[in-house]
Formats: sequence, C-alpha cells, structure tokens
Amino acid sequence: MNTNLFQTRLWKHIRNSVGLGVAASLVASLTGCSTLTQPIDGVPAHRLPPEFFPAPKNNLVPVDIALLALEPPREYQLGPDDILGVYIEGVLPFNPPNTPPEPPPVNFPEQDSTLPPSIGYPIAVQEDGTLSLPLIAPLKVEGLTLDQVREKIREAYLENDILREEKARPIVTLIKERTYDVIVVREDGLGETNQRNLQAQSSEFVRGRDNSASGGLVKLPAYKNDILHALVETGGLPGLNAKNEVRVLRASEADKRKRAQFVRDFYASQRNAMLDPCVCPPELPEDPSVLRIPLRLPPGVIPNISPEDVELQDGDIVYIENRETEVFYTGGLLPGGEFPLPRDYDLDVLGAMAIAGGGIGQAGGGGGIGGLGGARSVGGVPPGMLYVLRQTPCNGQVAIEVDLARAVNDPRSRPLVQPGDTLILQYKCEEELLNFSLGTFFTYGIQELLRN
Repeated sequence: MNTNLFQTRLWKHIRNSVGLGVAASLVASLTGCSTLTQPIDGVPAHRLPPEFFPAPKNNLVPVDIALLALEPPREYQLGPDDILGVYIEGVLPFNPPNTPPEPPPVNFPEQDSTLPPSIGYPIAVQEDGTLSLPLIAPLKVEGLTLDQVREKIREAYLENDILREEKARPIVTLIKERTYDVIVVREDGLGETNQRNLQAQSSEFVRGRDNSASGGLVKLPAYKNDILHALVETGGLPGLNAKNEVRVLRASEADKRKRAQFVRDFYASQRNAMLDPCVCPPELPEDPSVLRIPLRLPPGVIPNISPEDVELQDGDIVYIENRETEVFYTGGLLPGGEFPLPRDYDLDVLGAMAIAGGGIGQAGGGGGIGGLGGARSVGGVPPGMLYVLRQTPCNGQVAIEVDLARAVNDPRSRPLVQPGDTLILQYKCEEELLNFSLGTFFTYGIQELLRN
C-alpha cells in the first residue's frame, strides 16, 4: 500500500473516532459524570480559616521524664508503716542482771528490695507517726532520719534513768520501707500480660481487636511513689497505641465527690439543652478533678508539673487511654477502609492517600462514587479532586476541597488529616470525559482502522 494513502486513511479514522468519543462523552456528561450526578459542595482548602485545621504536632518535643519522678531526700525520712530494726542492750531484749546480753538478730531484705541487711527486732512506726518501745512513752519519729531516731531513743532512756551513759547505745536500722498501693490501668497493650504479644501487634491495626485494659495493683516504695515508677513497673511509657498523656484520678473522698458532681452537672446541662431544638448540646468539658499530665509539648513551653502532681498515694489510679478513635476513613476512588492516624507526627492528605493505597498520579480503579465506570479502567488520566469531610460542632460538617494538582505544589492546599475525617477521591468532570474519549478511541477507533 502506498505510504501516503495509509497515512491519509489513518488520520481520517482517528478524526472520526475522536468525534465519536466526544459525542459519547457529551452524552455521558449529562448522565454519568460523578461531579454532576453526585456533587459535593466543597470549599477550597486554601480559603478556609485556620480554626478548621488541627494544630501541627511535628514540632512537639517530649517532656523531660525526670519531671514525672520525685526527688528523694539525701537521707530516708521515716513515716507510718515503716518497719525498723531496734536493739537496745538490756532493754530490747530484756536481760536479767549478771547474764550476758543476747546478740541482735540479723534480718535479710526481701528479694526485690534494694535495702541492705538490717539488725534488730522489728518494730513498726504507727499510723500516728510514733514508735512504741519498752518502759518509755511512745516517741514521735515521723519525718526523722535513722540517726535522729537513734539519738532520740538514747536521750529518752537516759532521761528516765533506765540506762547508764556507757550502755545507752541503741541500734536502729530499716528493715522494710513503707509502700503505697496504686492502681495502674493501661489500654496501650504494654501491661505485663500483653508484653508477649507486643511485637506481633505493633504492625497491625484492626478495629474491634480485643485490646483489653491491663495493669493492676502496684506497690511503690516511699519516695518512689510517683508516676514514672508506676509506669516503669507496668511496662514503661505509653506506647504508640496510647494518647500522649497520663491521667491521674485521686482516691481521696473529696476528689471522688468532685467527679460525681461533675458528671451530674454535665448531664443536667445536656438534658436542659435538648429541650430547645435550636440549642447545641454541650460537649463533655475537662473534669477538674482529673489530673492530665502531657508527655509532649510545643518547644519552649515549660510544663507546669509540680512534685505534688506526680506524687501518688494509696488508692490513686493512673490511667493510660488508647487512641482507638483517632482514625480516618477513605472512600470514592480510594480503597475503602479505616486507618489509624500517627501519634507523634503530622499526616497531610497526600500522605493519607498513600497510606490508603491511592498515591498521586494513579488512575482510579472502581470506587463508591458513581460515574463512567468503564472509562476508569481504560483511560490514563488520574483523578484530581479530593474531598475531606470534616465534622464540626453541633453535628455539622464542612467539605474541604483539595485540588491534587495544586496540592502537590502548594503546601497550603494540603490540609492535615484529623480524627474522624473521611477522604473521598473523585474525577473532575473534564478528567472523566477525557478518559471516556480515550477509551472510546482505543476501543472503537483503532478497531475500525484495522478493519479498513
């Protein structure tokens, strides 16, 4: 066949096929274009005010964990429930005259104790902070060191003429330090019962997985009864499945009454607001009786954490809450699913699309949004419009429109994803028509060209 004749026929068929595709695309635009049949009224991302976007967390720095621990005194100061080893020659134990004194008993510490072996008979410090010894009135020893207690015992027996100067040499040691019973509840899977499964669970995120709270009763020695030691005893700092904070619920009766009154007031205000359909029901505010200690803060912010905040008493509850609700959803031309948000760094819409399996420049393949389904798999033009559906107060919603071509070049057009967002990927109408035209040409035009 003559070369010029072949080129002429090829151009004729291409022109006819493109014309057919454009005509078919025009018809499809009136019946099947998703931007026309299922429109989303969105606001361009670069036009929204800052209050619609979450605060960035890339620059947050960890809080110095030393602030979560108490600073112990140079010398141990006694308190109620401390057990002392006391030996007083001739008095404790009592020796009849003209008999050799008995040697003091030696006490070895418990297996998990850091105390050295002690000498003496065990005597506990009473709840009122006193120490009861034979032949003398109870001595007030709360807040004193071992050397101060030893001197106080010596002076008491000398003042009552019970011992002579040369024999008033009492021995006072510490057998067992007082402890505080603290309850630790963790929902991050780092409790002792869940540590075996931590490595297997670190790379998976399954909604509805049984991630029961772990923890239990922890006995903390004196001057180690703080948040840091409570966390170390139960698995360490909160993991990536937990929020970046520690909550402390005090066990005092006053704090319990405050929490109960707070709940009653909240539900009462919510019931009153529901009587008026035009009033937005209030959200649950911060409970003033619950202490929240952040673990990450913006640079330059000095955490307001006092020793009284981190000190734990009997019955206090340390609570580590999980991040199960910090997720985003995908739909449209993106693979539908639920995905966790990272805890310690920001995630913008382009990164969220990559996590969901729909990176920039990839042609959409099937999805929840209607349109010219056949053209999607044939055409090579990727979808270029992403909508972020974000909840607002009072059950409202704002649709953030992200033009992907602009988002690649303009960081202001890449909003950060926040919990509860739904990302819907769509074709622009012209993209869908172009894909249909290309699909029509390659399906019918080349077929007709080869037939002739």
